[in-house]
Parts: sequence; structure tokens; C-alpha cells
Amino acid sequence: MKLRRGGLRQGGFTLLEVLIAMAVLSIALVAVFELFSAGMRGLGAADDYVCAVVKAEAKMREILDNDPFIEKTWQETSDDGYQFDASIKKTAEDRTENLTVDLFDISLTVVWTRGTKERSLKLTTLKLVNKKI
Repeated sequence: MKLRRGGLRQGGFTLLEVLIAMAVLSIALVAVFELFSAGMRGLGAADDYVCAVVKAEAKMREILDNDPFIEKTWQETSDDGYQFDASIKKTAEDRTENLTVDLFDISLTVVWTRGTKERSLKLTTLKLVNKKI
């Protein structure tokens, strides 16, 4: 017990002290929840990119394994909403005209939509193919 001018005082907090403590706690909780929410959004976006990379690599391997290898451009959509835009074009023809190989530039773009945002990922590679004589 503490002694005050007017007499004895019971130990405890005033209403103002409790309100200030609640306000500070509320601000801290809102900041923590915002960080948690941003982290969850980041994990969701990362998961989408990982899935797109796996699908793009599988599609790129499928393209590279095709025989005969010819110039073409096409577009297709998977059952789960991923759109693939692919193109195969000869490149550096001036450098390969005297060689027994052709150089192809393969470009694959994967596009998907999550919520209201459209995202995309692009893979490119080169492939040497024996010329047909």
C-alpha cells in the first residue's frame, strides 16, 4: 500500500493506463497480422511460380524431344489454366550455312492468372540439329 495525500490508495491501473496499453497492443497486433498476411501472399506467389517452372520445363523437354525439328509457332492451354506460347525459329543462318547443322532458337512463355493478376514466365534455349541433305 502506498500513502497519498488524501489517504491510502489501492494498487492497480487507472482506466487511462489500461486504454493506452490496449491501443499499443492493438497497433502491435495489426502490424504482426500485416506481416503474416504479406508472407502468406508471398508464399502463394512463389508456389505459383514453382508450378509454372515445372510445367514449363516439362513442355520444353517435350519440344526438344520432337523429331523432326522444324520451324513453327503454336499456342496451347493446359487443363489447369496455364497457357503455353511456343516458337521454334532458325537463327544465325549466316554462321551455319557452311556447317552440317542448323541452330534453332526455342522460346516458351507460360502465362497464368491468379485472382486479378496475370503472371508469366519465359524460357529460351538453343538446339543444334543436323541438316537434312
